[in-house]
Amino acid sequence: MSAFKAVVIEKTDAGQTVGICSFDEADLMDGDVTIRVSHSTLNYKDGLAITGKAPVVRRFPMIPGVDLVGTVEASSNPAFKPGDAVLLNGWGLGETHLGAYAEKVRVKGDWLIPLPQGLTPRQAMAIGTAGYTAMLCLMALERHGLRPERGPAIVTGAVGGVGSVAVALLAKAGWHVIASTGRPGEADYLKNLGAAEILDRSELTGPARPLAKERWAAGVDTVGSTTLANVLSMTKYGGAIAACGLAGGMDLPTTVAPFILRNVALLGVDSVMAPKALRLEAWNRIAHELDHDKLAAMTSTIPLDRVLEAGKDIVEGRIKGRVVVEIG
Repeated sequence: MSAFKAVVIEKTDAGQTVGICSFDEADLMDGDVTIRVSHSTLNYKDGLAITGKAPVVRRFPMIPGVDLVGTVEASSNPAFKPGDAVLLNGWGLGETHLGAYAEKVRVKGDWLIPLPQGLTPRQAMAIGTAGYTAMLCLMALERHGLRPERGPAIVTGAVGGVGSVAVALLAKAGWHVIASTGRPGEADYLKNLGAAEILDRSELTGPARPLAKERWAAGVDTVGSTTLANVLSMTKYGGAIAACGLAGGMDLPTTVAPFILRNVALLGVDSVMAPKALRLEAWNRIAHELDHDKLAAMTSTIPLDRVLEAGKDIVEGRIKGRVVVEIG
């Protein structure tokens, strides 16, 4: 098959256009592994790329989609052979390298890991970068020495993809989870994932005090900006917050007070360029530690031709949990 279906973003004088069209295999980028894609997923970054709300895309034309699972069709990389089931998260896919919203991709084999045992392709993409990032956050908190007996854990943006998986993972690990959301109607959804308390995000959106009442020992922040500043000001002595998102903005209007008076740590978590050993550890853990029933409860599935609409929805805060995109 020399031509295949793909979502393609083009740059014009007026901005960018995006649509589903035929793409020629000859125009795929360099790589030593060609993959027939079966599933992808929808992340906030994918929504930004599709809508052009932020400069995610660095080259044009671009096929968006930062996650994929599929089957190797051709490989000159000794680590992979035709028929292997493989998984890819990040590495500039959908930003600088043609991405996953296509029936075929060609990538560097060094970016791939085998599909983890115990996960179906659909489950792997229900987890996707969002769930893999949530596990990286949990691992960062654990490396800092934090355990559930230290106190509660806060999750901001809890109804979103990273937040939903973080709630489930932290609860499974024994944490008393406080789920922060601006969607109070989703309280039952969050409690079913394991949240013990629901916190209205309005409590974290005003100007942050240098130090506020200590409320939690750990946290996963997906929002950034004023929300993260408030979370830090309420973190207990010796606690830490794993920060992995910026849906609320890239600024951080805080002071040094939490860091030097309460010994609070801010742990930055990157999933895009994480080394392979860390990826394998995170995926192995999430395959065994994430409750598959809870994963199913937070997941919906759409075909490729609905991804443009869904991309707008996720940027505008209308998506709950995880969305799997069926490619082929």
